Amino acid sequence: MNSTATYPIEKEKGSKKIWKFLLAEFKPKGKILTPFNIISVPVILVGLVIIVIRFWKGIGTVTNLTQEVPWGLWIGFDVVTGVAFAGGAYVITFMVYILNMHKYKSIVRVTVLNGFLAYVFYAGALLLDLGRPWNVINPIIGNNFGTSSVLFLVAWHFLLYMIAQLIEFSPAIAEWLGARRARKILSGMTLAAVIFGITLSTLHQSGLGALYLMAKEKIHPLWYSEFIPVMFFVSSIFAGLSMVIFEGSISHKVFFDQISDKNHHAHKKIVIGLSKICAATMFAYFFLQVLIFVHGQHYNLLNTPMGYWYLTEIIGFVFVPMLLFVLGYKRNNVLAVKIASIATILGIILNRLNVTVIGFRWDAATQYYPTWMEIVVTLTVIFTEIWIFRWVINRMPVLRESPEWAKDNH
Repeated sequence: MNSTATYPIEKEKGSKKIWKFLLAEFKPKGKILTPFNIISVPVILVGLVIIVIRFWKGIGTVTNLTQEVPWGLWIGFDVVTGVAFAGGAYVITFMVYILNMHKYKSIVRVTVLNGFLAYVFYAGALLLDLGRPWNVINPIIGNNFGTSSVLFLVAWHFLLYMIAQLIEFSPAIAEWLGARRARKILSGMTLAAVIFGITLSTLHQSGLGALYLMAKEKIHPLWYSEFIPVMFFVSSIFAGLSMVIFEGSISHKVFFDQISDKNHHAHKKIVIGLSKICAATMFAYFFLQVLIFVHGQHYNLLNTPMGYWYLTEIIGFVFVPMLLFVLGYKRNNVLAVKIASIATILGIILNRLNVTVIGFRWDAATQYYPTWMEIVVTLTVIFTEIWIFRWVINRMPVLRESPEWAKDNH
C-alpha cells in the first residue's frame, strides 16, 4: 500500500495544507444513492426537527413520559441497552493487552471505535431525556445528589471511559494525520488507558443495574433482584462480543477492500474463538438466573402472561443461543455462531427493556408506550452513529493496515 497516497498529510506542512487535507477528507467517497443513505437521511432530518421541538417546547411534547414513568425508550434502549452492546471494547482490549491473546488484535481498533462512538452518542441521547439538559453537570459535581449517589459514579465512569477510549483509538487518528511524534506518545499511553478503561467498564456496567435497585416496588418481581448489578455486568460480556461478531461480519462484506488477506483468513478463527467465550459467559448468566429465580420463589408467577414473557427471554434468547454458540464452536460452524449472535443481541434488548420499560410499572393503570417521535429520534441516533463510523473507517487505518512508518514504531 502506498502510504503517501493514503495519508497525504504525512509529508505536508503548514496550516493551509492541513485545512486542505481535512476539507478533502470531508468530501463523499463511494456511491451516494445507496439503500442505507436513502433510508437514513430522511429519518435523520425528521429526527433533528423532533429534537429541536423537544428542546423548544419541552420533553412532554414529543414523548409519553410522565412523573410516574420518567424513563422510557431513550434511557431503556439508547443508554442501558446501548452501553451493554458497547461492552465488547473492554472485553477485547482485556483479551489482547492483558491476556496477550494476539489473534484478536486485528479487531481491537474497530471494536474500540464502536465502543467510543456508542458512548458518545448514548451520552448525547441521555441529554435528550433530561427535562433540563443544562443540569447534566449536577451528577458530575455531586450537586443535589451527593458523592455517594450511583448517578454520581455512573456519570464519572461514563466521562472518564470516553476519554480512555479516545486515547486507545488516538494512534489511528495520528496515523491518519501523519503525526509521527504524536503517534509515538499516544501509543505509549495505550496500555494505561486500557487498564483504566477496563476498571471503569466493570464498574459502570454494573452501576447501570444498581440504578434500578431503588425501584423494587416498581419492577416486576421476575426481573428485580438485588443481583441486578452483577447480571448487568455478566450479560455485558456476551452482549458486547455478540455485537462484535455481528458488526464484524457486516464490516467484512461492506469494507471488504480495506481488509488484508491475512485478516480475512483470520476472521473465521476469531468468530469461532469469540463463540466459545460467549457460550461460557451465557452459561454463567443462565445458571445465575436460575439461582435467583429459585431464591426468589416466584413459581406462581410463571403461569401468568408476564411469566410466559420471562420464559421466552430466558429460554428463547439465552439458553437456545448458548446452545447455538456451543454447536458453532464444536462444529466450526460460522453460520450457527452468527445466528446465535443475532439471537443474543435480541435477547439483550429484550432483557434491558423488560427491566427498564416493559416490566417497569407493569401494573399501572396507564401503561407507557413510546411515541413515534421517540422511535424516530432513537433511529436518528443509531443512523448518525453509523454514518460517522463509516466515515472514519473509509479514511483512517482502522480495518486496513497502518502505514509503514507506524509499523516500525510498534
